[in-house]
Amino acid sequence: MSRLSSPKDFWAGVIYLSIGAAALWFGAEYRMGTAGRMGPGYFPKVLAWLLIGIGALSVLRSFVLQGAGITNIAVKPLAIILVSCALFGLLLPRVGLGVALLVLCLGSATASREFRFDPVALAGLVALIAACALVFVKGLGVPMPLLGSWLEPLLGDTLPWLR
Repeated sequence: MSRLSSPKDFWAGVIYLSIGAAALWFGAEYRMGTAGRMGPGYFPKVLAWLLIGIGALSVLRSFVLQGAGITNIAVKPLAIILVSCALFGLLLPRVGLGVALLVLCLGSATASREFRFDPVALAGLVALIAACALVFVKGLGVPMPLLGSWLEPLLGDTLPWLR
């Protein structure tokens, strides 16, 4: 039996393998389609298999290459990021993509010790939200609301281009 040389690589690989396997299991009912005519399960399954591949490589690497051990787990930043992701999922149908992405990005950024409000970063965030809205909702037609159920009665008639 080989000795584990890099615990960080090993556990990162286990996490990737677990997430990839869970994605395949949850998406098993979705139709795959083809590369030219992708079904709803195509992209999630391809990403799941990529995660599984990266995870397998990481686990193998942990037995071959020398690496650092695990010293401690930063629980507070991990919790902040998990809560930000959960809030994104909860807020998306209620307030729309723009506000949900804003909460996700700002919330996750606060997990870093180096987080500071910066006008350049804020401009980048606004550009990211606009790009996501254009690419995913307008360009690809992903059924995500730009305005959620809470905001549509307030702003729906004044901003028809958001539909």
